[in-house]
Amino acid sequence: MCGIVGLFLKDTKLQPQLGAMLTDMLVTMTDRGPDSAGIAIYGDGRDAGSKLTVQSHDPAADFADLDVFLKDLTGLSVSVTVKNTHAVVESSAQDLEVIRTALAEHRPSIRVMSAGNIIEIYKEVGLPKDVAQRFDVASMSGSHGIGHTRMATESAITTMGAHPFSTGSDQCLVHNGSLSNHNSLRRSLKREGMSFETENDSEVAAAYLTDRMNKGSNLGEALESSLDDLDGFFTFVVGTKDGFGVVRDPIACKPAVMAETDQYVAFGSEYRALVNLPGIEDARVWEPEPATVYFWEH
Repeated sequence: MCGIVGLFLKDTKLQPQLGAMLTDMLVTMTDRGPDSAGIAIYGDGRDAGSKLTVQSHDPAADFADLDVFLKDLTGLSVSVTVKNTHAVVESSAQDLEVIRTALAEHRPSIRVMSAGNIIEIYKEVGLPKDVAQRFDVASMSGSHGIGHTRMATESAITTMGAHPFSTGSDQCLVHNGSLSNHNSLRRSLKREGMSFETENDSEVAAAYLTDRMNKGSNLGEALESSLDDLDGFFTFVVGTKDGFGVVRDPIACKPAVMAETDQYVAFGSEYRALVNLPGIEDARVWEPEPATVYFWEH
């Protein structure tokens, strides 16, 4: 049992409130998963450079003068903004992979949470309220985002095992359920060149969608394919740079509810996650159908 929330804003006037609304939604789901929590925020700076969101168990040591270290090592222009145990490393899009490689080789204790133009992922072991406060998520603005509070069932309770999982540029996934064929899928995806940080089945689901999109599918098409290729019980909420998608397996035993107004589309594992959203009393509210893809795009 885990708790999932998601919010896709149609009305740009709500963007400064995205972090606050997502935080409230996720905290409401705390009793569905006390082990770890995380939130992905898709910012509104679409013309900016690229960035890595990274994490360290020893941020005082790993993040001290990290910008200077990376500039000296790569000769590239880099900025670093530290946020508790995470930091956002920004550079130009063409230099991002060089910086990521440099971190892997010279600062392996720093782990990448997400990469892309607008995505930032913050996740840690702990309750949603505490995780959100550590990173001041409520002050963040953006166009859409997803969150997750985890009850671990098949892998370790660690920061890397927390959701969201990001396996592609500006892509991430949160999952409630369990996959039965994740080991065979992991082997197949490794042969395709995908790499994995954990043994978590949800990371396999994220990598599967990334692989499909790398091969030309859009998010909606990738989610359609997942219904044929993934075995088990699952509710996925997925984000891309411009999109927001939801799918449940054909049995759909994991709870889910959605709401849509002229201002937003929202998802929650339970309706109580949505009750404080503006205009919810006038929203179209429904339970997502089994084996049906729901997909919105800016």
